Amino acid sequence: MTEPSRLLALRWGTYRGRYLAGLALIVSGLLCVQGGSAYFGLPLGAGALAHAAGWWIMPAAGWRRIWSVGPSLIVTFVLLIGPAGVGLLAISFACWLLVRHRPAITFLLALPVLGVGIVIREFLYEYNGMLPALGIMAVVIVGCAWLAFFITRSRRPPSIPH
Repeated sequence: MTEPSRLLALRWGTYRGRYLAGLALIVSGLLCVQGGSAYFGLPLGAGALAHAAGWWIMPAAGWRRIWSVGPSLIVTFVLLIGPAGVGLLAISFACWLLVRHRPAITFLLALPVLGVGIVIREFLYEYNGMLPALGIMAVVIVGCAWLAFFITRSRRPPSIPH
């Protein structure tokens, strides 16, 4: 089975180009926001704009992209509290699954992301632990995303009644 979002007719750009640019903007926007503060606001605005633009250009059905921006952007700003909030990346991961047209069963993979985030908050208290926390979460999220891909790939396409 091919990637579900590859079957969409795109109005502009290529699937691969939009996918890679969208992913790069989503991740770099999140990281850019983490570099901001009340005294240095430029990364907050630039990161938020890049993060939202990344979701908007991902190859997916329009409503999926629109519904993913808000929750993921809120999580991006909540992460400014430090490692205590990394479990909320489960919301952004669920948005990723929505945009990638993953089956409903794969949304259960957000639970390990949330679980690892809860464990991380027990060991990393201060904001100086944010970089290792984000690194650990990145590994967990990428692993769960690949698992969701393989689950999607293994499912048989629905039969069309004649």
